[in-house]
Amino acid sequence: MDGPPVPQSPLPQPALLALDLVRTLGGRRVLDGISLTASPGHRIGLIGENGVGKSTLLRVLAGTDEPDAGSVTRPADLGFLHQEMPYDACSTIAVVLDEALREAREDLAELDRLGAELALLPEDDPGHQDLLDAYGRRLEQAQDRESWDADRRAALVLDGLGLGAFGHERTLGSLSGGQRGRLALAALLVRRPSALLLDEPTNHLDDGAAAFLEEQIRALPGTVVLASHDRAFLDAVCTDVIDLDPAVDGPVRYGGNYSAYLSYKRAERERWERRYAEEQEELAELRKAVGVTAHRVAPDRGRTDNEKMGYGHRAGRVQNQISRRVRNATRRLEDLERAQVAEPPRPLRFAAGDMAAHREEDSGPLLSLHGIRVPGRLTLGCLEISPTDRL
Repeated sequence: MDGPPVPQSPLPQPALLALDLVRTLGGRRVLDGISLTASPGHRIGLIGENGVGKSTLLRVLAGTDEPDAGSVTRPADLGFLHQEMPYDACSTIAVVLDEALREAREDLAELDRLGAELALLPEDDPGHQDLLDAYGRRLEQAQDRESWDADRRAALVLDGLGLGAFGHERTLGSLSGGQRGRLALAALLVRRPSALLLDEPTNHLDDGAAAFLEEQIRALPGTVVLASHDRAFLDAVCTDVIDLDPAVDGPVRYGGNYSAYLSYKRAERERWERRYAEEQEELAELRKAVGVTAHRVAPDRGRTDNEKMGYGHRAGRVQNQISRRVRNATRRLEDLERAQVAEPPRPLRFAAGDMAAHREEDSGPLLSLHGIRVPGRLTLGCLEISPTDRL
């Protein structure tokens, strides 16, 4: 006798896929044929100097910017941490939270509806299995989102990001830029989308909030792609790292966290420098060989006395051998010059200059900074460093 019907195994969560992305901005190709597969459970960190394309790649993955070439396949519920929240200044924290909780509440309402229909439909009805499958799919989605715990999670997330004391009736216009950024981050953590894209998520967070964010991200079952300069954060959350800085073979994906990446990177840099040095040495030898040998077979070069003695007997054979060596060396030289290994960029170095000669007993600061501001990243009223400070 057959048992009761059971829901079919639901399809796995979709991956975030990008293929051969190209994006040119201001005449400069920022993304040049980048491909990416980000499967559920992977938390990928994008790293590199400013301007290498981290934010551009995130915008293209999110669909807020279109690539000039290539394609992106993304899950329907993808979440992206925008620089500005898509609400007007009169909207309240309650409105933001209601939208963040909407999907979880829809899950629970739909489970109630499907459960009620299943209770009324006989098991031998032709539509029973389809209804049971729909219930199973919605149940797994609700479990991934932890929909039953969404309201409690909302309160926990607000508190963890330093917003717990704010009344839900407060308007967004009454919040600072940093507070609005934390609220946008909180909304995404409450939603728990199957793919999450974050651009510098630790900006405006103190140490406690950053540690809380690390825990939340590690607990997400879906895909996370984030760009950050915060090495401790990258070390704590990443399962993979993609370095967008210039490399001999373009952007490279490394398995492991930031510390693992540093080990790979050191070894890779050593290999690149070794390949470049060996090739430059070979090029120099080939250029010398071509120049010296070509001189020996020059048509207007006079022969030495030693050469004259046996010249008539073996001139043709010797000349042919030398000419063949010249042609072979020339072809090899041309091949190498066409596909040379690029010279590794020199690492940034800080040269203290005259400051290095500043004696510890000298009075006054070694370095003074006043009114420094980098929009969206740094505000520094005053900083003085004495010769004995270690910053």
